[in-house]
Amino acid sequence: MVDATVTPIERGTITTDVNNVLEGARLGTADDPNPGTELIDSPVYNVVIDHPEATILWDTGSHPEADSGHWPADLYTAFEHTGLRPLEDDLADVGYDVADIDAVIQTHLHLDHAGGLYAFEGTDTPIYIHRRELEYAYYSAKTDAGDGAYLAGDFDRDLNWTVVHDDRECHVTDLEFLRLPGHTPGLLGVRLDLDDAGTVVLAGDQAYTRANYHEERPMGGALLWSKRRWLESLRTVKDLERRHDATVVCGHDEAALETLEKL
Repeated sequence: MVDATVTPIERGTITTDVNNVLEGARLGTADDPNPGTELIDSPVYNVVIDHPEATILWDTGSHPEADSGHWPADLYTAFEHTGLRPLEDDLADVGYDVADIDAVIQTHLHLDHAGGLYAFEGTDTPIYIHRRELEYAYYSAKTDAGDGAYLAGDFDRDLNWTVVHDDRECHVTDLEFLRLPGHTPGLLGVRLDLDDAGTVVLAGDQAYTRANYHEERPMGGALLWSKRRWLESLRTVKDLERRHDATVVCGHDEAALETLEKL
């Protein structure tokens, strides 16, 4: 266990069709063959982990110009992001400067998670990323195949990549990287063993909301690279929760900020 603090940073709100978040959430029936669209709001957040060995930023959020051309128009209308601000401003609101950050854990490189990497361009700040994620992001952004949610403008920069190769790795005391493929090939979760709060698992977009995790309802197909691997990763996180009585925090859940503030 380590004497570290966890500070959530609010980074705005994404509005999208509920079917993206929960597979088959709005299905037609004989009585209602054309159910109306249901849009839901989900928070975007980052986390500062103030650890005795390093001040670590978990994810970097969306680019502050996502709504003015940085995101392709079709992606922005499908996942509208309001409350956009530069990473530097949102860090300052919780008492940190970019220069205070010793390392970044980039869970994955989708556009709502990697858009703040510009703040670390040309610096020596290590950016932890799984090898499979880095490979798939470049494959997607530089070819016509893969996943359209990767934007080269977010991550094709002069960054100090520190590549995670295994499914589980530790680089600082009592903080373990967990590869949780499913949403993307190399999504990184974090297991953090805290003195006061016990074990915390930042599951990230392994589970967009609590319904994905607690009810084991998959995200919509557009948000899954592999449903089979997603289910395997779900079992990994649930096993950690059971064995360590862990607090599991989901990637865009409405209760995530409140849960993190109580740690």
